[in-house]
Amino acid sequence: MDNQNYEPKSVEQKWQKAWEKSGIFNADDTSDKEKFYCLSMFPYPSGAGIHLGHVENYVGADIYSRFQKMRGFNVFQPIGWDAFGLPAENNAIKTGIHPDKNTHDNIKNFTRQLKQLGIAYDWSKEIDTSSPEYYKWTQWMFLQMYKNGLAYKKKAKVNWCNSCQTVLANEQAEGGKCERCKNSVIQKDLDQWFFKITDFVEDQNGIKGLINGLDDIDWPESTKIAQKNWIGRSEGAIVKFKVKSQKSIKSDPPSLKLRTDKVNELEVFTTRPDTLFGCTYMVVSSEHEIIKNQELGIKNYEDVQQYVENSKKKSEIERTDISKEKTGVELKGIKAINPVNGEEIPIYVADYVLSGYGTGAIMAVPAHDERDYEFAKKYNIPIRKVILPEALQTILRDSRSIAMGAQEDVRVEADLFVGEGVAVNSEFLNGMKTEDAKEKMIEWLEENNCGERKTNYRLRDWLVSRQRYWGAPIPIIYCENCGEVPVPEDQLPVKLPTDVDFKPTGESPLVRSKSFHDVKCPKCGKPARRESDTMDTFVCSSWYFLRFIDPKNEKEFSSKEKIDKWLPVDTYIGGAEHAVLHLLYARFFTKVLQKFGHVNFNEPFTKLRHQGIILGEDGNKMSKSLGNVVDPNIIIDEFGTDVLRIHVMFMGPFDEMKPWSSKGIIGLKRFLDKIHNLKLITHNMEHTTIDKLQKLLHKTIKKVTEDIENFKFNTAISSMMILVNAMEREKEIDKNDYEKLLIMLAPFAPHMAEELWSSYATLRVASEDKSSDNGKSIFHEAWPKYNPELVKDDKINLPIQVNGKIRDIIEVDVDMSEEGIKAEALKSDKVQKWVKSGAIKKVIYVKDRMVSIVI
Repeated sequence: MDNQNYEPKSVEQKWQKAWEKSGIFNADDTSDKEKFYCLSMFPYPSGAGIHLGHVENYVGADIYSRFQKMRGFNVFQPIGWDAFGLPAENNAIKTGIHPDKNTHDNIKNFTRQLKQLGIAYDWSKEIDTSSPEYYKWTQWMFLQMYKNGLAYKKKAKVNWCNSCQTVLANEQAEGGKCERCKNSVIQKDLDQWFFKITDFVEDQNGIKGLINGLDDIDWPESTKIAQKNWIGRSEGAIVKFKVKSQKSIKSDPPSLKLRTDKVNELEVFTTRPDTLFGCTYMVVSSEHEIIKNQELGIKNYEDVQQYVENSKKKSEIERTDISKEKTGVELKGIKAINPVNGEEIPIYVADYVLSGYGTGAIMAVPAHDERDYEFAKKYNIPIRKVILPEALQTILRDSRSIAMGAQEDVRVEADLFVGEGVAVNSEFLNGMKTEDAKEKMIEWLEENNCGERKTNYRLRDWLVSRQRYWGAPIPIIYCENCGEVPVPEDQLPVKLPTDVDFKPTGESPLVRSKSFHDVKCPKCGKPARRESDTMDTFVCSSWYFLRFIDPKNEKEFSSKEKIDKWLPVDTYIGGAEHAVLHLLYARFFTKVLQKFGHVNFNEPFTKLRHQGIILGEDGNKMSKSLGNVVDPNIIIDEFGTDVLRIHVMFMGPFDEMKPWSSKGIIGLKRFLDKIHNLKLITHNMEHTTIDKLQKLLHKTIKKVTEDIENFKFNTAISSMMILVNAMEREKEIDKNDYEKLLIMLAPFAPHMAEELWSSYATLRVASEDKSSDNGKSIFHEAWPKYNPELVKDDKINLPIQVNGKIRDIIEVDVDMSEEGIKAEALKSDKVQKWVKSGAIKKVIYVKDRMVSIVI
């Protein structure tokens, strides 16, 4: 066979222009076909352009979208730009180039690159979150929450980056470092806007909450677990500890005075009320109200305040870092009363307890908590064991080391046990397993008015204020007469001004814009000022999937008709790093809109799949500093787009981390060349018998179909390689079989498949201009179906066990009788070696699985 290697450059450009001209991949709002909304997480248009992570994400989604189109669905695959954000503003500070210009220059480059990748987007529905036409509706969403009590402003301690001069969410300040500039994060008190995401944790009025809603969607289990952990639902109890103050009372000698007012009653939330008898001290956060109460007579008040001031310099991440040594100061002169046994115990202030979690105070049980244990050892606080592992407790009981109801301390070798077991040294709980002891203790607390059952959450309301310019302005006006006033909806959008200085000062650059604050109060008409903070850019991306379906609508964020037709998103594809930020926020927005009657579904993304990370060829994360970054444009220039697409998909499982390999590119180019050259041996043939190639073809159709459905693109390509190699060994192949191969190839290498189809397919509509007639496109062809009879194996391999150990594997006909299979198993020389040593008791055949011989 004479080789005619495929030359991609001219062909790929031809078909990219043809697809754009014909609009072949534009969704049809009027079609009665079943819809399929496939969405990739839209990119932030950085100056660096598209990297290999983008290629993997968008090509994977594109393969899946094209596959669904050929299966007969009305496919919608849009693209847009997550265009607001700090990088563009930082670039403006550095270069003087306005963020708007920088962002839209980048968008032009991204657009060119995505079209070069041949992604089948509906470009007619493109959106840009930084355009007033889009953020008008972001502001409208804010107002709906504000008017319904879901958006509010309060003073709060926040993560603050001095370098970026802005607030960061906890997720953006992991390890005490700003995720953007890597500088240290500090704590700061600021008036901030919040969304009440915590209102939607549990089910309400027919709306499934953020926890239970996860049961209804096809998402990776790791992502569901990450969200549940972030929400942090905990079952337990509130326990009330009275505070005893040692302070002189007028006309009385110094005495211990029991304070029973609310301020001096410490409440804690615990998931382990069964360990209350083991509580030997308490800890309050450095922000707790009890520290501010000078009437209590804390003897070392100045030392405590100095500790509090030092705590303010640390971020929440630093304070809760389990690897750092715990510090604290005892509040001398006061004691807490353990309600269950009346014991007076010391109270400490320590920065590892946070005011924003639980009640800002904890009951410390050092024998059963690593953090409490470390603290107790450092400050010489008693450690009392009240839980034993069940197995150890049984041994002690059986050896009469502990009698029923005994009160003496149980001595065991280890001071620390973290886990569930059996209660000891706990009076009425002794001998109970943990779950039973929890219930009994909660009952006791409620009966004695010392506490109550409680569910607590780690999740806090979403802080959405940002002290930066390049974001959506918050639509609130401040008037000296009327106070806080929402911008009327008919005055939206509140546009970003251009007269700003981007130099970071700790305030939003909008503070100093004269044009922005040239506004009158909507209520009284007097001069007023606008809110100067902008919204977290995650707000913009929390609802963008709703705008894609109706991006030019000026009257509403999307029409109800189109929402009903297209939503929810059928398959969403993007990085796992967004598990507890974007994905959680998008779910929250959907539930809010469902509550307000704007959408009729509970979850935004029915199916979610993550792409893995592509590492450098050296196995490290790609980085300019390491010199291991691979530029997709260079690969395209040398080998063509289709080779890049298929190589990235072939490197390994879609959802796993894998290193880039330049060596494999040549092999993938050869694979495509082979398919291209197979056209030379295609003929119209009539199949008079079913041969091996026919069976292999149908097995390949089945395999590729199932693999694409399961995002196993690498094994789909591998199975096509096997088929191509088999075809290449033939003197001639049927043209219809070749066409089925091209259809399977089309989602992976669309340009070459389209080119070959236009030249060699038999089912086409006549046209003078083949390249622009989408009626001829391979993507209008039906996905091939396999014949179930042809995918059955003629023979199967059966392992033979002797006394439970595999001694041989034999090949038998699939239709062989059970008696025949048993006889073949016993004939095996390897099996005979073992059965000679004893009498055969029985021979068991597990159909199509194994033969088991017992001797």
